[in-house]
Amino acid sequence: MLKTTRKGNWMEINAPKSWEGKTIEEIFRKEWEVSKKLTHLFRMEHKVFVNGNKASWTSPLKLGDKVLIKLFEEEDRMDIPAFFYDIQVLFEDDHVIVFNKPAFMNTHPNDETDKSTLLQAAQFYLHSKGEKVEIRHVHRLDKDTTGAILFAKHALAGAILDRMLEKHELKRTYLAIVQGSLKKKKGIIKEPIGRDRHHATRRRVSSTGQEAITHYQLIKEENSFTYVKCWLETGRTHQIRVHFSHIGHPLLGDILYGGKPLFNRQALHAAKLEFTHPITEEKIICCAPFIDNPPIFESIDVNKL
Repeated sequence: MLKTTRKGNWMEINAPKSWEGKTIEEIFRKEWEVSKKLTHLFRMEHKVFVNGNKASWTSPLKLGDKVLIKLFEEEDRMDIPAFFYDIQVLFEDDHVIVFNKPAFMNTHPNDETDKSTLLQAAQFYLHSKGEKVEIRHVHRLDKDTTGAILFAKHALAGAILDRMLEKHELKRTYLAIVQGSLKKKKGIIKEPIGRDRHHATRRRVSSTGQEAITHYQLIKEENSFTYVKCWLETGRTHQIRVHFSHIGHPLLGDILYGGKPLFNRQALHAAKLEFTHPITEEKIICCAPFIDNPPIFESIDVNKL
């Protein structure tokens, strides 16, 4: 775990053993795998100091060097107005925040009329605490899906998390209720997903689509329904919904993909999010309590998934 200290707009790190002999350039480009563009911005705007002096980006660091990085500048996004919603926070520090997203709320605005999204609720929450940061979502959840969703509070954390997402280093565990009884207690659905040219919002399994891999495991059977937990190797739009519909077990409530309308939304919840903190490197595990009223998922303990 990397020990950090916030000092105003700056983050201080005492160079650990793993940084010894490496340059600031190597930390950004190889350790954090930050883009050339963002690395160049930090260099040209003198946002990194070492032992009180402007950093030499090509000089090797020594163990214990005091590295200061300017991360916490005010970035008030006037183009996205804040929106009040009493949203549940599952984890928060200076760098990242995890919310428990409610149903019927978009992750971010899709057009200028969309003014009650999770991104706008997140902005209101942070503004109410005096934090004017340009918060950015790392991944998305469908409008009607609930559960844990990760946001970055500054550009460096966002860049590191984007790379981790691309490398499948964020583990997202979902809980779903599907129709019927599954033949196998666990398995993998590996079918490419593409757009449905006959429907604007639907996706479908298509040989010309993008690779999509869903792992699943049976939790319990109840009447003619099955509770399953799923985790993804890929993050395609509607992936879990499309895959289970394709194998003949659509999600309850998911009328778009053939599910019975027993609920007012698809029975899908992002129950657990696990990731390595982009800055401190500590292991973060967030379990998202169920927030539907009336409840959809009952007698399930998300902490045991």
